[in-house]
Amino acid sequence: MTAIDPWRDAFFEAVKAERFSERLKEASLNSDLKNWTSILTDVLVTVCEKNNWAAAAKGHPLTLMPESNKEYLGIDIMAFEKSRHSWLFPAAAIELENSKRDERVAYSLWKVLNIHTPLRMVFCYRPEAHQGAPLIKYLARQVVESMRLDWRAALQGETMVVVGYRNRAETFPYSFFKWWILNRNTGEFEQY
Repeated sequence: MTAIDPWRDAFFEAVKAERFSERLKEASLNSDLKNWTSILTDVLVTVCEKNNWAAAAKGHPLTLMPESNKEYLGIDIMAFEKSRHSWLFPAAAIELENSKRDERVAYSLWKVLNIHTPLRMVFCYRPEAHQGAPLIKYLARQVVESMRLDWRAALQGETMVVVGYRNRAETFPYSFFKWWILNRNTGEFEQY
């Protein structure tokens, strides 16, 4: 069991909630990516709250800091541990990229890798499951390999890429999401 296990468990619990499950499943099956991103944002903010984090995202402004905002540093979702301090540092940086372009997903990964935080995640979408592994290899070659080895080795926390895609509705949500974790030693993503 790793530190990501409870977070992923909370994700699946939230996705199965009545207020999200049918809408997210329908958006996935119809490739309605705008709606998929909006619902997934709400799911991920809920997961952050279940982890006792405060989250800032579109539609979810954060008021804990002196500068109230919906997005910090141009990151779709930033989660913060609640504290008595006024300026908080992120516990998680999460990007939701619904573009069909691999370069755009790579940009989202590059963005979160530039954030010093215990958890960095990119959620993206591909219509078919077989498109996930090539995308993951592309991200490793284009983004992770471009990092200096000493910088990659010094990364703290976990870096995850989660690929959502259409699948048979009866297996929702488990087969709709494939999880990949960065191995800092090899520079490769491993299915999680």
